[in-house]
Amino acid sequence: MRAISKYAAALAGLLALASSPSGFTPSLNAAPENIEGQSGSDITLRTELGQKHHYTEQGGKTYLRIDLEGIRHREAERTPVNIAIVIDKSGSMNGAKIEQAKEAAIMAVERLGKNDYLSIIAYSDTVDVLLPSTRVNNFTEFRHRIRSIRSSGRTALYAGTKRGINELDSYLDKNRVNRVILLSDGLANVGPSSPDQLEELGRKAAEKGISITTIGLGLGFNEDLMTKLAYASDGNHAFVRHERDLVDIFNKEFGDVLSVVAQDVDIFIDCHIGFRPIRVLGREAEIDGRRIRLKLNQLYAAQEKNLIIEIERTEAVDPGRTPLADVTVAYRSMRDKTRHKVSASPEIDYSKDRSLAEGSKVKRVMSSVIEQIATERNERAVSLRDKGKVEEARRVLKDNAAYLRQNAQDLGGSFAPTLNELADKNLKDSKNLDNRNWTASRKEMKARQYKQKTQQSY
Repeated sequence: MRAISKYAAALAGLLALASSPSGFTPSLNAAPENIEGQSGSDITLRTELGQKHHYTEQGGKTYLRIDLEGIRHREAERTPVNIAIVIDKSGSMNGAKIEQAKEAAIMAVERLGKNDYLSIIAYSDTVDVLLPSTRVNNFTEFRHRIRSIRSSGRTALYAGTKRGINELDSYLDKNRVNRVILLSDGLANVGPSSPDQLEELGRKAAEKGISITTIGLGLGFNEDLMTKLAYASDGNHAFVRHERDLVDIFNKEFGDVLSVVAQDVDIFIDCHIGFRPIRVLGREAEIDGRRIRLKLNQLYAAQEKNLIIEIERTEAVDPGRTPLADVTVAYRSMRDKTRHKVSASPEIDYSKDRSLAEGSKVKRVMSSVIEQIATERNERAVSLRDKGKVEEARRVLKDNAAYLRQNAQDLGGSFAPTLNELADKNLKDSKNLDNRNWTASRKEMKARQYKQKTQQSY
């Protein structure tokens, strides 16, 4: 853990935004029960607890859900983008794969405009910069460069990705969306190739404000490497089993890229005395004492990202409402290019009525908690299968399906279908652990875990 003094200073700087001319200082609108919400100019912040009431003599945990939703401004111009498309042209991409990849890239590029910058990189044993980063103003030339790609050789994935990052550096701007879109169908077999090495590359990209989306095509790529690279930089990840689906995936990815409303999103949660944060489900976070810090690279219009914080009570309490935490979110608006801040201070209600507390679960929050816990169990099953413990992995998946079904029954309503669908997928996973099916099943499981943890839109 880093020293708390560093983050105390950082938080003080964020809070100072509220009084600065460019800072946003909205009023706090209290929603019913234990929900608090606040709308900034680009983000709506909502906080909600897993129960409306807690029993005074009950220790243990509570769950705080923090929702961040990007606001779509119809009158605002789209944020300009700085994109590097990095395409695997190794020998395994020959035929329909490379042709579909080229058509998907061309379709995506044609959505760009004169305020955008684009570079095209193709890699095999070596890396070829087919188009250095340049303003988008000649679609004929872009199409020609993309269609010139020919497949051969091996897979220098690390070098290709790094060159994409370097091309973005030419026009790197915090007021643009800076994104590498990486496509590969094979193992990284030239140069650095471990998931940890690619994760570190993704982390360094994120420090510059660059996110990396990874698209794994077919059954030959390393999903651990691709998901770690994307996760470390807050990009997307997709498993595309059939090349015919590449156009759809590229279209969805560019839909995200072209809808970013906020970047450089810093989130601070300061628990009040008497409460201790334990973890953030599904997300990496820095926890120091009663403080949590997370960072997101971007938020998209009309999309919601939620964080689930598990918090432990450390002191006795009296009946009534008591402050739980202060939540502060600071971000750069892509609309007016300045830093903004939104904040909320959720409270927790305690009662001596045990039955009131037990019957006050907030289904929306608890459904998210259940999904994240189920995702952790699904990840454990993959780990067991990787160690050759097939029957243990199968048992974990079947138990997970039962856990999801029971909670679907308990929560009911609109939450049941999603949980039952996840249960069905876990049962399907449990039947595909044999050597014949494992390669495809593992990739599907990893992609689903990634989507569940990050609330990816596609």
